[in-house]
Amino acid sequence: MSVLTFDRHRAEITGQAGRLLSHVEGVPLTAPVPSCPGWTVAHLLRHVTGALTWAGTVVAGRAAEPVPHDIVDDVEPRPGDDRSTLTTGLARAAERLSGALAEAGPDTAVWSPGPLATTGFWARRMAHETAVHRADAALAAGVRYTLDDAVALDALDEWTAFAALPEAYGPRPGAPDLLGPGRTLRFEAVGTAADPLGEWLIDLTGTAPVRRRAAERAAVTVRGTPGDVLLAVYRRPVPEGAVEILGDAALFDLWRTRAGFWLEE
Repeated sequence: MSVLTFDRHRAEITGQAGRLLSHVEGVPLTAPVPSCPGWTVAHLLRHVTGALTWAGTVVAGRAAEPVPHDIVDDVEPRPGDDRSTLTTGLARAAERLSGALAEAGPDTAVWSPGPLATTGFWARRMAHETAVHRADAALAAGVRYTLDDAVALDALDEWTAFAALPEAYGPRPGAPDLLGPGRTLRFEAVGTAADPLGEWLIDLTGTAPVRRRAAERAAVTVRGTPGDVLLAVYRRPVPEGAVEILGDAALFDLWRTRAGFWLEE
């Protein structure tokens, strides 16, 4: 399994954005998004546009310090937010980010919330961000969601690495600890012939989480196609029976809730 190239990530940003918009074409802006409680299609479009714009600001400005992400969180529809305004804004934000990335190249130093402070981080992160939110759009539209295996595997590789960072496990009031004896999670992405396409182990038994690309026994194994496992990890609905959860399902549920929270702040 290999990580996608920088140029592929750039292409996925605009490609996933275009497919997202095609999903919601003709869907009322007031239609609910089942995977994002309280959101409508308008909220979703504003959020994705905000995320792409935020990333574009970081990249184009070669930001060395954190850039406020208010635009990502400000999802409430405003007067004048008609379909044309929202869809055009999202498409332009994707194109501008892709263009800024092309100008900067993959290795330019910029601030990021993750461990890799380069423009390459943002290309990969926003390709996956847009791909996952396309699933939200598909749910809102009632259409089938599919994702190229290579993109899904790359997204799983990114997310399992993020979720193994110590920063993801900081103390939280009222939240149980994840680290402890016997606490391991295995993720197995399989193809149509049930052959493994990618495998990762998250080891929570030490003083800090460790991620390994390995097939090892674990307290819980999550198995399915790359796209379905990705949706499950991101707490999105998957078709019944599409993902097997073998072992300690409660550990998996706790892990995916706790480990992803730091990137949502």
